[in-house]
Amino acid sequence: MQNRTRKRLTGPQAILAGFLIMIAIGALLLTLPISSKSREATPFIDALFTSVSASCVTGLVVEDTQSHWSLFGQIVILLLIQIGGMGVLTMTTFFMRLTGKRIDLRSRAAMQEAVSAPNIGGIARLTDFIVKGTILFEGLGAILVMPVFIKDFGVAKGIWYSIFMSISAFCNAGFDLLGSKGEFSSLMFYRTHPVVNLVFIFLILTGGLGFLTWNDIRTWKFKFRRYSTQSKVILVSELFLIVIPTVFYYFVEFTGDPAGARIIESLFNAVTPRTAGFASVDYNEFSGGSVALTIILMLIGGAPGSTAGGMKITTIAVLWASMTCVFRREKAPALFKRRIDQDVVLSSVSVFLLDMHLFLIGAFSISLIENLPLVKTLFECASAVATVGLTMGITTSLGVISKCILIFIMYGGRVGGLTLVFAATGRTNAIHDKYPVDHMAVG
Repeated sequence: MQNRTRKRLTGPQAILAGFLIMIAIGALLLTLPISSKSREATPFIDALFTSVSASCVTGLVVEDTQSHWSLFGQIVILLLIQIGGMGVLTMTTFFMRLTGKRIDLRSRAAMQEAVSAPNIGGIARLTDFIVKGTILFEGLGAILVMPVFIKDFGVAKGIWYSIFMSISAFCNAGFDLLGSKGEFSSLMFYRTHPVVNLVFIFLILTGGLGFLTWNDIRTWKFKFRRYSTQSKVILVSELFLIVIPTVFYYFVEFTGDPAGARIIESLFNAVTPRTAGFASVDYNEFSGGSVALTIILMLIGGAPGSTAGGMKITTIAVLWASMTCVFRREKAPALFKRRIDQDVVLSSVSVFLLDMHLFLIGAFSISLIENLPLVKTLFECASAVATVGLTMGITTSLGVISKCILIFIMYGGRVGGLTLVFAATGRTNAIHDKYPVDHMAVG
């Protein structure tokens, strides 16, 4: 008898397949009449768009979550957000451990790729830490905002809104249930509310720091020197990316408000583009410079192995280090006195260019198709590729083709451009290593 070899999915293919299955199930459930408050079937394209946005923790919506979707529909969306935020493979691995099933080496390798872990050792324990930490932060956030929402919406709705929006904030999803105060209003009615803003800022940042960074914090506490280089880069860059935009927005956008309110508004609008998607302002009222800064913050995103999207902080840090390395005529880029491997530099360049292609091609295409101002489609596509969810108000008016473009961009932004390419190309191909080296002038 001939030996038959089963073709197994690679790590990238498993990630893509997991998200596709989840999106398909979510879309089918959301098309059901029970999922809408009107008890009418939602058009498939709108259900698919919502499923992709929730699974990819983006937050762009074509229907107001509170006004259109029934409790059943909202629960479906919340489950998609939770699984999408932590990762399909993370949830699968956790449930396998709960049921006592053995996790084979291939599954561990796929899980390592999904959470951007440096090595395969201890991946199962890391999964437990991710799930328990997520429940802890989301539960704490819900408890803290519960008194505010119970006061405004009553006990039952207040509790449900608190749970839903706490999970949405930690997973950097941007879905909200505040449509009763005004459809698509997001957090605009809580623009200067200190408790709501500070709790959501805390949840967004904790979710966007990355589970490996939190593992370093748990292990080494305040011994910053013992942290991994990745965690050091993330924490220092995060501080820079919060402080500078906060100061900019404080002096440019909210000059007419009292000092305390200005600080809250500025801080929230520095944090939410990376990549939470809750909006406390109408971005059509922002100045051109503030819109440009918001687009940049969206594209950068959060940390690898986190609930946030974007190119990731580490990608931009590696590119910056590579640039300064060339300026100084050094042989290799370094961060925190650690040399960066050439493969990491090449991966960073690839991620940057892939995301920029998705961002720019999508924006130009939608602008031409819909005859919309380019700045609005650039904003929308930056929000989609970085899985943010902020909008300048054009999502609901888009046609089917433009929605399909955003669906693809959201999916590509969540699973990652490199994951898409690796899943398509399969195994490593080293044919270029055989080519002779040649010189080419650049710059």
